[in-house]
Amino acid sequence: MRLLKNIKGFTLIEMLIVLLVISILLIITIPNITKHNSSINNKGCEAFVQMVQAQVQAYEIEHKKPPASIQTLVDEKYLNEGETSCPNGENISIAEDGKVILVKKESSSE
Repeated sequence: MRLLKNIKGFTLIEMLIVLLVISILLIITIPNITKHNSSINNKGCEAFVQMVQAQVQAYEIEHKKPPASIQTLVDEKYLNEGETSCPNGENISIAEDGKVILVKKESSSE
């Protein structure tokens, strides 16, 4: 029988180099992902406003007048209870003419 005594595996240096390369790739990609997070939320907010605007139009067709508020749409089951703000945290409101508008968050400067 012949024994294989010269079996090679990864050395410690090779493993450290692989970990270094993986770390560098993570350092490069994580800031790009977080930078695009706000633009993703803004696009989600635009889509949400369009969806609510469609619900306002459906309400107007059925009731012959625009809804008084977002709560009216929730009460009439045009929107679910938790659907009153955008993914980025901005609230929405309905103007008197029935147009859906964003209500910007006020920052406190105390």
